[in-house]
Amino acid sequence: MEGYDLREVHQANLTILKEIDRICRKYKIKYLLDAGTLLGAVRHKGFIPWDDDADLAFTRANYDAFLKVVRRELPSEMELLEPGDFRGGKAFYDFTARIIYKKSRTHEDSPEMDFYEGKLNHLWVDLFTIDELPENKAASTITLLLHTVIYGLAMGHRYKLDFKKYSLANKIAVGILAFAGKLIPMKVLRKLQHMAALKDRRGKSGLRYYSNYQPDYLYVTLKKEWCEETVDLEFEDTKLMAPKGWHEVLTWIYGDYKELPPKEKRVPTHSSTKIKIYP
Repeated sequence: MEGYDLREVHQANLTILKEIDRICRKYKIKYLLDAGTLLGAVRHKGFIPWDDDADLAFTRANYDAFLKVVRRELPSEMELLEPGDFRGGKAFYDFTARIIYKKSRTHEDSPEMDFYEGKLNHLWVDLFTIDELPENKAASTITLLLHTVIYGLAMGHRYKLDFKKYSLANKIAVGILAFAGKLIPMKVLRKLQHMAALKDRRGKSGLRYYSNYQPDYLYVTLKKEWCEETVDLEFEDTKLMAPKGWHEVLTWIYGDYKELPPKEKRVPTHSSTKIKIYP
C-alpha cells in the first residue's frame, strides 16, 4: 500500500472531524486533537500525509456531555460505535469509542470482520477519555495496573489473541488473564473499567491520563493545565480544538516531534487493504 493516494481518506476523516467540531461548538463541549492528529496539526497544518486515521480526546466531563448529544446530531453516514456495541455487548475489541464513517471500507472480508459484525470495517475517529491520575507514585501504579489487568481479562472476549508482539513473560500473563476473563461477562468488565477510570475523580491531583488507551500506551501522563483549556489550531481548510499545552503533550508522547520518522515508517497503519470511500 506504500505510496497510494490518501486524499479521499483525509477528506472523509476531515468530514467526521468537522461534524464533531460542529456538535461540540453547538453544545459548548471541549474536545482535543490528540496523538498523530495533533502532531499533524502542528507539523503539517493538517493530516500527516501518510496517516489514515484521526484521534480526539475529551476530559471526562466533556466526554459525558458529548455522549448525551452525539447520536441525535450525527448525519446518517456516521455512527457512534461504543465498546459495548459488538455482538450484543458480549465481544471485545477495546475500550475506545469512535465515530465511524459508514461509506468506507478499510479491510477485506474475513472471519474477524464477520465476528465484529462489519462494524470495524470503516474509517473512524477515535474518542479517548482523559481522567485524573493520582500524584502518589504507588497509587498511580495501582490505577494503571488495574486498567492493564481489566484489559487483559477482556481480551478473552476478542476474536482471537495475537501473541506475536509479546515477550514470553507477557504471553503467559496475557494468556492467563484472557483465559480467566472468558468466565466474566463483558458487561461486568466494562463496568469495572469505567469504575477504575473514575475512582480518582474526587482527588486533587494535577495529573491526567488516557483511561481508555491500550495498556502499552498508558504510560502517557499529562498535566491538568495542558488539557483543561483549548486553543484553535489550523487544520487543512478549517480550525479545530487542541490542548492549550499542545507542545508539552507532543513532547511527552513523541520527544522531538518536529523530526520526521524514517521513510520506511511513513505508511498507513490502520488498514489491511487500499481504503475505499463510497459516494
